[in-house]
Amino acid sequence: MTSLLSATAAVHSRNGEACLPIHNSEGGATIPVKFDGQNLSVGHAEQDMGIDGSGIDHGITQAPYERRFSPYEFNGGTTLAISGPDYAVVAADTRLSSGYSILSRDVSKLHPLTEKCVLGSAGCKTDVDQLRSVLDIKMKVYKHNHRKPMATPSAAQMLGNTLYMKRFFPYYSFNVLAGIDSEGKGAVYSYDAIGSFERTPFSASGSGQSFLIPLMDNVISHKNRLDEKRDLPADEVVEIVKDAFLTAGERDIYTGDAVEIMIITNDGIKRETFQLKAD
Repeated sequence: MTSLLSATAAVHSRNGEACLPIHNSEGGATIPVKFDGQNLSVGHAEQDMGIDGSGIDHGITQAPYERRFSPYEFNGGTTLAISGPDYAVVAADTRLSSGYSILSRDVSKLHPLTEKCVLGSAGCKTDVDQLRSVLDIKMKVYKHNHRKPMATPSAAQMLGNTLYMKRFFPYYSFNVLAGIDSEGKGAVYSYDAIGSFERTPFSASGSGQSFLIPLMDNVISHKNRLDEKRDLPADEVVEIVKDAFLTAGERDIYTGDAVEIMIITNDGIKRETFQLKAD
């Protein structure tokens, strides 16, 4: 903004008549000022203002300004799933964020589809909720038609088809699917935004993905290690998951508050919660 001293000097140099420019993006409007040698005055009457609107184009041609809208919002969160010989462990933090604000500290990102299959989703909360609703409807229709719940590999394919169906306006959700297959073995499926998926020993998604995957490559996949690989019991995997989320929470502001862990076996789903830092 033009200071009083500089305005006074400018008016004095022009024998008491000058105009102060209004700096904006809509043209060159001005405000007339007068200086009588002692006092500086600004015109108040509309006729004295000299603004007729002819120089205003509302940001269309002369001084365009940007307008932006996005249907998506990233609400953060991290998910992790690990498969074992006869179990699968899936976990996710409970923080819901928007920018630098924490909207909630107790929002579940895990959603059981059957008694042997759990979906973990991070990303845009509204898209995640919509995706869950669509999947629940399809699961109910399948159970009604076939008189049995959908198997985990079939649910994995259904999720891929559902995401691919929305490929031109994708769900802004980052998904992992964990469960028990027809042979009683743990199964984990990793997805991209439009439904491409594969069965993997583990999968991570969300804002803390880059912190978890290198750790899981070493501890779960046993890459770059010389010691003998062994089958890890479910209890040990749960402790690894807790350590992994503690690590991610130190480096990722969107991961925190608590981690919800579900252990899936042939007997059903066991749930537990582990507290993380709240800052």
